[in-house]
Amino acid sequence: MSIPQDTPAEIPRQHVLRSPMPVRWGDMDYYGHVNNTVYFRYCEQARCEWLEAVGCQVGPGTEVAPVIINASCTFLIPINYPATVVVDMFVGRPGRSSLESWYELRVEGDERVYATGAAKLVWMNPQTGSSAPIPETVRACLV
Repeated sequence: MSIPQDTPAEIPRQHVLRSPMPVRWGDMDYYGHVNNTVYFRYCEQARCEWLEAVGCQVGPGTEVAPVIINASCTFLIPINYPATVVVDMFVGRPGRSSLESWYELRVEGDERVYATGAAKLVWMNPQTGSSAPIPETVRACLV
């Protein structure tokens, strides 16, 4: 795996997920390639898959919940239908309530990186709106 372009080389990171997703016809825009907003959806889907895999419920009714406080994406090569996008997700060292994540998007069968992304997650108490510690079940999965 290469280092995601949005990741400074000195930041330690851990590969936590590889998720293939089919490109849907409706993901494309007028120009015939995947619309920029859809790349964020691919990263979101990978992030939710990872959170659920480490025991963090994604949805209403939780005592603490991860929210995104910033997100970015660098578009390198257009993705076209038909294809399967492969999202590799990486995370950094956890803080008290926050965790940096990075993404590399490829097309199945092609090792070139089509896009890179990043998102900062912060756990919060939905009742108070204040930050909350990362749950121990999540923290235990991190190096």
